[in-house]
Amino acid sequence: MKIIVQKFGGTSVSTPEGRQAAAAKVQEAIDAGARPVVVVSAMGRSGAPYATDTLAGLIRPQGDDGWLRDRDLLISCGEVISSAVFADCLREAGHAACALTGAQAGIVTDDSYGQGRCLRLQPVRLTQLLERGIIPVVTGFQGSTLDGEIVTLGRGGSDITAALLGHALDASCVEIFTDVDGIMTADPRVVETAQVLKEISYGEVFQMADQGAHVLHPRAVEVAQQAGLDLIVRNTFSDHPGTRISAGVLAPERHLYGDVLSAVAQMTGRTQLRVRQATPVQQSQLLERLASQGISVDLINLGEDHCSVTIEEERTEQAVTAAEALGLDYWISRDCTKVSVIGARMRGRPGVMSRITRTLLEAGVTLLQTADSHTTISCLVPSSQADTAMRALHHEFGLDGPSAGA
Repeated sequence: MKIIVQKFGGTSVSTPEGRQAAAAKVQEAIDAGARPVVVVSAMGRSGAPYATDTLAGLIRPQGDDGWLRDRDLLISCGEVISSAVFADCLREAGHAACALTGAQAGIVTDDSYGQGRCLRLQPVRLTQLLERGIIPVVTGFQGSTLDGEIVTLGRGGSDITAALLGHALDASCVEIFTDVDGIMTADPRVVETAQVLKEISYGEVFQMADQGAHVLHPRAVEVAQQAGLDLIVRNTFSDHPGTRISAGVLAPERHLYGDVLSAVAQMTGRTQLRVRQATPVQQSQLLERLASQGISVDLINLGEDHCSVTIEEERTEQAVTAAEALGLDYWISRDCTKVSVIGARMRGRPGVMSRITRTLLEAGVTLLQTADSHTTISCLVPSSQADTAMRALHHEFGLDGPSAGA
């Protein structure tokens, strides 16, 4: 039995037209000889009556365990509504369908409310439904503890649900349907020439998510990678083939665009703390103080008598207090953005950093700090210059596509 998991986001199920388009994708899978298992998110985005954020706003934040439990119970309702409504839509289209909660689908989690982890998945009921020709429509974003308590999987958790089901059912692939044609080389709201990637590796998607791009949930990619399961990001409202996420370092010919990079991403809300005339011991003490206050250091550069670190802007005052407590000579650069270039093919390629620095210099962008790994180079720039940096780097590395500027 060939099984395919299809996950539909909130914009795909929020209107009758969207649900009809989603039902057509389900029919497409059936016509291809597959048995579909559907996962749905809550309807719409913030402000819509059944959206997760809207439901969460109905109770006051308190933070104790009782409140966290009740909050998960409340916000899980959005997906329950979606599953029942979409199952009804499928029945209207002539299919046998059955709405299921995450718990009914066999997802057992720990008791970490709001950030639940799947302990095991027992898809017995799903398999029984599929054998009877019934399409399961599963609530994304949630499971339950052994005691029956509803636990949500965190923001973007419906992606995780789809990947978990794909793994447990040994699906041929997992299709993630949204309102864009696939994963793009950059945010199209910033870079108008951004292109849809044909294929990308698990590792590159991890890096894109980590560097601020709004792509799949990293845990969903982790599950898929462990299972050797292909993920395909597609548009509910078009016939575009989308972006396939799979294993391995991609050869250049498997990309539509770019000679070295796959994407450019940005993360706003950064602050740079620079310290001068500090001994290695003082630098170590500073890092220890930041860690003790739960401050995560992003970019970091250490020298013989100086250092630079990048932190979340909201933790600036705590970082200043730590530096002053040690009597350090420091200064702060607020309102910064981390711009990152991502690509598995830059590994071992000389000259990438020089191209980046030259491109930013020619674009009039002030480069405050850099950090690099095998597949990512990150540059800290003033937020006012971040969009310029994104567009310049996107163009320099050939990500605009063959028709850009023609």
